[in-house]
Amino acid sequence: MDIDTYISVSSEICHGQPCFKGTRIMVYLILEMLEAGETVEQILKSYPSLTLDSVRAALHYAAEVIKSERFFPFSSTA
Repeated sequence: MDIDTYISVSSEICHGQPCFKGTRIMVYLILEMLEAGETVEQILKSYPSLTLDSVRAALHYAAEVIKSERFFPFSSTA
């Protein structure tokens, strides 16, 4: 998938957060909605400027970021 078709990052838009092209909808918002249990259909109804491929691009973007970063275990506070 060509992420650049759907997602852009610019320091001039949304403080440099990844957004869907032509919108100010930040990618993390859609990922949080999926995490909360929203269906893709519900997301597309809430954000009609997005498409199924936009949501897929968000998931692909997240996967690419995770693959390219170095991670450390979370500290347990329990």
